[in-house]
Amino acid sequence: MPEINKVKALQEEPVPFLPLEEVAEIHNGKTDRHLAAGNVPVYGSGGIMRYANKAANSGPAVLVPRKGSLANIMYVDGPFWTVDTLFYTLAKDFIRPKFLYYYLLTQHIEDLNQAGGVPSLTQATLKRIRIPVPSLKVQEEIVRILDTFTSLEAELEAELEAELEARQDQYCYYRNDIISKCTNSSKRMPLSDIGMLIRGHGMTKSDFTDKGIGAIHYGQLYTTFDTATDSVISYVSPAIAQSLLTVNPGNLIISNTSENLDDVGKAVAWLGNNQIVTGGHATVLRHNQNPKYLAYWFQTPDFQLQKRKYAAGTKVIELPAKALEKIMIPLPSLSIQSRIVSELDKFRLLNVSMSYGLPAEIEARHKQYEYYRDRLLTFKELDYE
Repeated sequence: MPEINKVKALQEEPVPFLPLEEVAEIHNGKTDRHLAAGNVPVYGSGGIMRYANKAANSGPAVLVPRKGSLANIMYVDGPFWTVDTLFYTLAKDFIRPKFLYYYLLTQHIEDLNQAGGVPSLTQATLKRIRIPVPSLKVQEEIVRILDTFTSLEAELEAELEAELEARQDQYCYYRNDIISKCTNSSKRMPLSDIGMLIRGHGMTKSDFTDKGIGAIHYGQLYTTFDTATDSVISYVSPAIAQSLLTVNPGNLIISNTSENLDDVGKAVAWLGNNQIVTGGHATVLRHNQNPKYLAYWFQTPDFQLQKRKYAAGTKVIELPAKALEKIMIPLPSLSIQSRIVSELDKFRLLNVSMSYGLPAEIEARHKQYEYYRDRLLTFKELDYE
């Protein structure tokens, strides 16, 4: 990186380090309850909370969390208001605000937490953070390079996320297409005709233990598991398990309840060798079909459109077992079901590989950016003695 090497050459001479209180004014945020709606962003430690009609300052400024997400340091270059979970700093004329922002990012302020509960930072601690003060020329060149790096990183991340989304869309299209083509001439029948749908009951997260009988909570169907699983992440005691619904190998577990329409009706095939249990807000489908074919079909637009006729609720969406019984499913022969599963498993494996690879690439680029940022912002301290 020639530009970085050029700047590092300018950093050979030691520079003074000063406490933050000597390079910037530090202000406490205030409540925004009295402010009317407007165009000025109101910041909390998590970011913009709303927009108000009055500014605490016209900027630029560096916002440092006082409580909560201490690592979430922010830079603003226009009017803003901060609530009392933030400090805001106004750099003096020998420090560029953006330089101060980038340097504070390297200081891992979250490690200065002084509370046992909600992470907290006092102004006294913040004031003592030592800041290097190179020439304005060096500060401006570092800011220019890091601004470029930040922009490039954001562009790359957007490209990789778009690629990931495109691959996911491609996978969904292929899954829906192969199931549609392979079942086009298949007889359709209600789920009640291909097996027995049994609604679970009981089991809360407080019932979980470190070992015992394997258990799948209904919420895990759409937060933890994909199409099928042969392992669990939760257990209940044998005594609790006796009062819960048994899931046999090959059974389908279907969510009956969710906060949104997309997740309700999510199905996961249990492919483990042992019986496990499930509880309330879940239905078990016992059947003699290919379990993964059924689970894949539950992801298709065919099922999604049908379930909309029976799902009910506003804040909580319900899809009862009695409603599931009416869902019509195309049922090809077991050999065709097996072929569909084989094709979709191959394609899904490629998609999963991509899903892991792209985030890893994003993380690698972010670490590379942090490396060069920290290198640029490392200075020798001037010894006054």
